[in-house]
Amino acid sequence: MSEISNEELNVATWKIPSPLGIIGSGAGDDYNGMTASWITQINMDPLLIAVGIDNKSVTHDLMTRSDYFTINLFSKSYTKVFVKFSKPALYTDGFLNKEPVSLTGNNVPIFDNAIVWFELKKQKVENFGTHSLYVGQVIDCKTLETDEQVAYMGDTRMKYGGVPRGGH
Repeated sequence: MSEISNEELNVATWKIPSPLGIIGSGAGDDYNGMTASWITQINMDPLLIAVGIDNKSVTHDLMTRSDYFTINLFSKSYTKVFVKFSKPALYTDGFLNKEPVSLTGNNVPIFDNAIVWFELKKQKVENFGTHSLYVGQVIDCKTLETDEQVAYMGDTRMKYGGVPRGGH
């Protein structure tokens, strides 16, 4: 078998269709939102969704300290939000990086401009090296726009996946 170049691995994995979302996390008085593309449903009963989180991220720290997190999906016509959350977020009363949020009863942010959101209770975490897979059971959700398509990586100029490229 031939050696696969890092460039080929990156280009190929970037073609995997992945929804883009913002993971809302909170612990104590600390809150964050983080753009994520590794999101998938993995079970029906109970309804479980998994998300891959960078082990060096603020979100990983907050999700380690809390039993709850949110997944927020946005319209493909509102992709500018994802760039705002490629770095740690600044929380000011009711806003993360100037995006309006509401805190759930479990103290995690839901983004008011999301067209779909899920609140999840952490069930399992598995560390795979650069990222951990967080599995959460859906405890609440809301679809605010039934006819809108959610944004995917291909709707933006963002690229994430493959092998480390440095700087991340």
